[in-house]
Amino acid sequence: MKYDLEPTLPAPPSTTGVLGWLRRNLFSNATNSIATLVIGYFLVTLLGPALQWTFIDSDWFGDSPAACTSGGACWAFITYRMDQFMYGFYPDTEYWRINATFLIFAVAIVWLVVDKTPYKGYVSVFVLFIYPIIAFYLLYGGSFGLDIVETHKWGGLSLTLVLAVIGIVAAMPFGILLALGRRSNMPIVKSFSVIYIEFWRGVPLITVLFMASVMLPLFVPEEITFDKLLRALIGIILFQSAYMAEVIRGGLQAIPKGQYEAADALGLGYWKSMSLIILPQALKLMIPGIVNTFIALFKDTSLVLIIGLFDILAIVQAANSDSAWLGFSTEGYIFVAFVFWVFCFGMSRYSQNLEKRLQTGHNTR
Repeated sequence: MKYDLEPTLPAPPSTTGVLGWLRRNLFSNATNSIATLVIGYFLVTLLGPALQWTFIDSDWFGDSPAACTSGGACWAFITYRMDQFMYGFYPDTEYWRINATFLIFAVAIVWLVVDKTPYKGYVSVFVLFIYPIIAFYLLYGGSFGLDIVETHKWGGLSLTLVLAVIGIVAAMPFGILLALGRRSNMPIVKSFSVIYIEFWRGVPLITVLFMASVMLPLFVPEEITFDKLLRALIGIILFQSAYMAEVIRGGLQAIPKGQYEAADALGLGYWKSMSLIILPQALKLMIPGIVNTFIALFKDTSLVLIIGLFDILAIVQAANSDSAWLGFSTEGYIFVAFVFWVFCFGMSRYSQNLEKRLQTGHNTR
């Protein structure tokens, strides 16, 4: 008896293409269909006027409110003050110093992020130990023929990045040491770490900044003066390292006991077993938590307004008090929200890419 195979039939049209995607993702059941229709109604109702106001009826350039005559958003308020939003009150003849500082940092970060670039170890050492010295002399000056620019003139996005980058880079090693200290078997080290972490976690950042600005000078000799920006950075690092310690401690607790026993079996000492076996795994496991802490810190930098530092959000508030540009606060806050979203979304996407590349997901175990 002879059997012939039936030809393979194509999938039903209702399960492929755009129609299939719509049925699977938007109209898979009655609840999803109702939710899709309700959300679609609000999008059609609100999105159209928003796009009309933001782009179609907007005015982008001009040196006074008289340039905004189309009835939409007056982005001329932003473009006219773009230098102030980016550099604060830094002298305009010295903008190149800020640009050079962040250009060097951007090149170093790209070098570390790209997979196949060589000498990553040397670049890491440069970023951690040499770059901060270069950045200080470029931004502050006082040597190599550069004029001193006092920190009260710093501001805008550049100040936000300085606070966030220094806070992130400095809080990481302190957080690791505190996490190891909290899991230590030495009572004094463990007690100090627990007290430190619980103290700073129990205080809001806005209070820490205020105390760093007002109280810190009272605990040092009168002849020693701390710059206001330095005081804010000390407060941010002390505060953020406590949160970072708890995130890393979670990663350390997730490491199976067998990994510790394997390190002991190999005859490794405490620091070698931690640096070569335990910490790399713990840090990989906690990438989402670590990046989440970094994103929170980046957004919290706007709190420095209370101690008189003008980050990009404070620049908007200062610009709104200009009598020549009254009534454009909406455009200013939308612009700041967009800037924060770009940086936070970028960090989020990079962490997802890094997590996938290092295969830290549960499905890879």
